[in-house]
Amino acid sequence: MSHNHGHDHSHAVSPDADKRRLSVALGLIVAFMAVEIVVGILAHSLVLLSDAAHMLTDAGALAMSLVVIRLMARPSGGNLTFGLKRTEILSAQANGGTLLVLAGLIVYEGVRRLISPPQTEGYAILVVALVGIGVNLLATWQLSKANRESMNVEGSFQHIFTDLLAFIFTAIAAVVILTTGFVRADAIASLIVAAIMVRAAYGLLRDSGRVLLEATPEGMSADEIGRALAKHPHVTDVHDLHVWTISSGFPSLSAHVLVHPGDDCHAIRRELEEMLDKRFHIDHTTLQVDHGRARRARIKLGASASDPDR
Repeated sequence: MSHNHGHDHSHAVSPDADKRRLSVALGLIVAFMAVEIVVGILAHSLVLLSDAAHMLTDAGALAMSLVVIRLMARPSGGNLTFGLKRTEILSAQANGGTLLVLAGLIVYEGVRRLISPPQTEGYAILVVALVGIGVNLLATWQLSKANRESMNVEGSFQHIFTDLLAFIFTAIAAVVILTTGFVRADAIASLIVAAIMVRAAYGLLRDSGRVLLEATPEGMSADEIGRALAKHPHVTDVHDLHVWTISSGFPSLSAHVLVHPGDDCHAIRRELEEMLDKRFHIDHTTLQVDHGRARRARIKLGASASDPDR
C-alpha cells in the first residue's frame, strides 16, 4: 500500500495575498453597510434594508474566510490527520444556511409591502445604490484576484458579486419610483434580491454538501476513473474504488488493485499514480496493489461491481 504525498497542494496565489484582499473587501463592505442601514431607515426602503442584511452576510462570509484561511494553514497532527482543511466546507454550509434564512425574511416583508406599500425616498435610494455599485465593484475586483479555486474564497466572491447585482436592481427600482411614482417597485426589487440570495445559497449548499457526503468531485466520474485503472495491461481487478474531496482543489482516491502473478506491484502502482495525476489531476492516492489470478479486469466501486466494458 502506498500513500502518494509527493505533491504540493498550494496554489499560485498565496494565503497572505488572499488575506489582504479579503481584509480590504471586508473594510469596504462594513463601512458601506453602516451607511446603507441609516439611509434605509430614514428613507423607509425595504430594498436598502434587505440589501444591508445581505451585506451583513457578506461581511460575515469575508470574516469567516479570514478565520478559515488561518485554520487551514495549521499543520496536521494528532487525530487531525488532514489538519483543519474542511473548515472551509463548514463555512460554506453556514453561509448558505444564513442566506436562506435572510431570503425567507425578505420575502415575507416584501409581500407585506406589496400589499400595503409605504412611501419611500427615491433619490436617497438611488444615490445609495449607485455608491453601492461602486463599492461592490471594487470589492469584487479585489476578490477576483484571490484564489477562487478555494471554496472558501469563492463563497465570499459569490456573496459580493450577488450583492453587486442586488444594487443594480435597487438602482432600477429607485429610477422607477422617481419617474412613475410606483412605490411597489421597492418591494419587487427586494423580492428579486431574495431570489438572488436563494440562488447563491443553493450553490454553496450543493457544492459543500457534495464534499460532506464524500461524493465524487464535480466534473469527475468514478466509473471513468475505474475504467482507466482497469485498462492498464497488467491490472486484472479493481476493488473498493473511492474518490472524494478533502477540501477545495484536494481530491483523493483509494483503491485495491490486483495485477498478474509475478508482475512488479510497485512499478505498476507508480504508473497508475502518474496516470491518475496527469489525466484526472488526482495526486493524493492510496493504492493497494497485490497479485491476483489472471483474468479479465473488472471494477468494484465501493460495494457494487460494474463491468468496465458494459
